Amino acid sequence: MPSNRVVHIKVADDSAPDGADSAAVVATLREGIERIRGELEVSPDFPPEVEEAAAAAAAAPRLPDLDRTDIAFVTIDPEGAMDLDQALHIERAGDGYVVHYAIADVAAFVSPGDPVDVEAHRRGETLYGADSKVPLHPKVISEDAGSLVEGQVRPALLWTIRVDELGEGTDVHVERARVRSTAKLSYEQAQRAVDEGTGGEVLTLLQEIGELRLARDAARGGVSLPLPEQEIDIQGGRWSLEFRSLLPVELWNSQISLLTGFGAATLMVYGRVGLLRTLPAPDPRDVQRLHRTARALGIEWPAEVLYPDFIRSLDPTQPEQAAMVVASARLLRGSGYVAFDGEVPAEPLHSALASEYAHVTAPLRRLADRYAGEVCVALCAGEPVPGWVLAALPGLPRTMQQSSQRARGYERAVLDLVEAGLLAARVGEEFDGVVVSVEEKRPDRGVVMLAELGVEAPVVGDGDLPLGTDVRVRLETADVATRSVRMRLV
Repeated sequence: MPSNRVVHIKVADDSAPDGADSAAVVATLREGIERIRGELEVSPDFPPEVEEAAAAAAAAPRLPDLDRTDIAFVTIDPEGAMDLDQALHIERAGDGYVVHYAIADVAAFVSPGDPVDVEAHRRGETLYGADSKVPLHPKVISEDAGSLVEGQVRPALLWTIRVDELGEGTDVHVERARVRSTAKLSYEQAQRAVDEGTGGEVLTLLQEIGELRLARDAARGGVSLPLPEQEIDIQGGRWSLEFRSLLPVELWNSQISLLTGFGAATLMVYGRVGLLRTLPAPDPRDVQRLHRTARALGIEWPAEVLYPDFIRSLDPTQPEQAAMVVASARLLRGSGYVAFDGEVPAEPLHSALASEYAHVTAPLRRLADRYAGEVCVALCAGEPVPGWVLAALPGLPRTMQQSSQRARGYERAVLDLVEAGLLAARVGEEFDGVVVSVEEKRPDRGVVMLAELGVEAPVVGDGDLPLGTDVRVRLETADVATRSVRMRLV
């Protein structure tokens, strides 16, 4: 479960007073991850025939004729990322902007029905958990030949999007091109460059467009929960668990991806063929339940204030509002994909984005993006969508649903394992926390957020738990074998 605060915990140093043995903890956690992989039947390794096919494809990619290596692209990704799907360039155009967004061209390496393609359909998407990534494609493609590596010419789907002075996309086009990234930036490096004024025009314009797009998102009625990401960090053989607030540059960068996804959806809806990412509108009963939760927490929610505006007003650093954010996450469940050819789906919207939307910007890590990108390239060229794409479309929603469930299960299991492993030596200790959720049918059970430990864990009490309230809890269980942690209200 995502957290609501920036908190951090590190594996104890060997010389720490509690005598914790970091090497032993790390070894235990790695063994646990191997068990998780076995349970879910996933592996970072590929069959020999897949690796061989990937190596051959990487050595002879299908490079497009169009050369746009004159554009000074940059990549902005998490520190240490190697599977670089996107490269960005922005320039002014009168009162507006032109966004060039290069997306890795997986089809330059993968052919329909080849061993890499078959394996990608079996996997669906890259799984992430600690240092145990299970990639969608072999690394020779995903982290080398297909990745938009700095200084290297790469095949890409080049999106050109015109944006007006209000941040609204006015025209979109995608075509195949050769591109070259000129700089690889981490989020921290990009944010520091913006803050110090040394980022150059691209980062300056990224901030401008990002802030305009965030305002457009609010005006459109989009919903974005202010939940920091939970991360497992590994440095020098030691594991750290932390909940990290997103940097502004990450929000701006994600708006470029969203802008592209909106443009792709527009192309596909107009062309009446494609693959959309969807989310049904929230059940009115869930919204009413949230109103009751707000009243119980003492948070004012006027009847005339719509749900997206209410969520945008919350401050997750406040205990009762942190609990409100966690409770609100239930309205964003049920996302999926819908494929169509000839008729636009009856329910094409992604309700949290208040628009049609498509995944097209992460084909190295997500199978659906390769197909949606191919549809858009064909539509922009005025050509028929390839038969191999049309043949695969009907089965993709189910494939992605299964892979998404597997990805969530993998991430959740690894996080549960890490929490149990890092806390095993502290059973019996007491900590300060905040109750962020309570079960409806069992109000003596819920989830507590522990700022000192950087975890959210199940908690039980002798009576009803006080939602959104500071509490004192005792760690009763931290079992690595069962990946379970439990607290009890003191």
